[in-house]
Amino acid sequence: MLTKRIIACLDVDAGRVVKGVQFVNLRDAGDPAELAKAHSEAGADEVVLLDISAAHQNRTTLLDTVRRTARQLFIPFTVGGGIRTLDDAAAVFTAGADKVSINSAALADPRLITRIAERFGSQAVVVAIDAKRSATSQQWEAFTRGGRNASGVNAVSWAREAESCGAGEILLTSMDRDGTASGFDCELTKAVADSVRIPVIASGGAGGAEHFVQVFRDGHADAALAASIFHYGIGRLADLKERLRSEGVPVRLPC
Repeated sequence: MLTKRIIACLDVDAGRVVKGVQFVNLRDAGDPAELAKAHSEAGADEVVLLDISAAHQNRTTLLDTVRRTARQLFIPFTVGGGIRTLDDAAAVFTAGADKVSINSAALADPRLITRIAERFGSQAVVVAIDAKRSATSQQWEAFTRGGRNASGVNAVSWAREAESCGAGEILLTSMDRDGTASGFDCELTKAVADSVRIPVIASGGAGGAEHFVQVFRDGHADAALAASIFHYGIGRLADLKERLRSEGVPVRLPC
């Protein structure tokens, strides 16, 4: 059985790690390179850095921040935000990323997924989906521009299309749960995970070890991503992994 991954997320704005609730009310959490190193040493399986204002500000990713962070890591490192072209992706890989995460640009041009996958391999392409539940149905809509713009696209259908275009993973964030510490949206995660064959990373809502257990068991997630719970010392990665193992969830324990 494949081990489940625990991923530490660094949401970066103006070169600093920030965290908010439902994509707003951001507060400073520290330096990305320092936090990445700390999370890696604590036992994170991967680190994701998302330049959350790049798409909204119509600029490319902050490559110096990527370089500084990559130098601190010996685990897989994913970078997203502001990647709109194959050249943008190439620059991020050159700066030290192992994978790129694309969201708004992929929805605007799904062939971008294919172009990056053909050049660097599907394993290096993560399609990020920021999903929000419809107020009138049991469906979820994909949002773009850092959660600012509704796309009108069904999130589950978009995940399937992204896979068909060459995506190697889906990074699925519940906008309704983001930063609330109320637990992952297992219903959303399961709907997407059961619709695709590629790994699905659950994001949004982690508040305790029980939430990770639930999203792996009930949400069928392959990995779970969190930010606040790690940044502010709410939970230790080693303790989380011990809890998961005791619950029968296969994980890689810290050395």
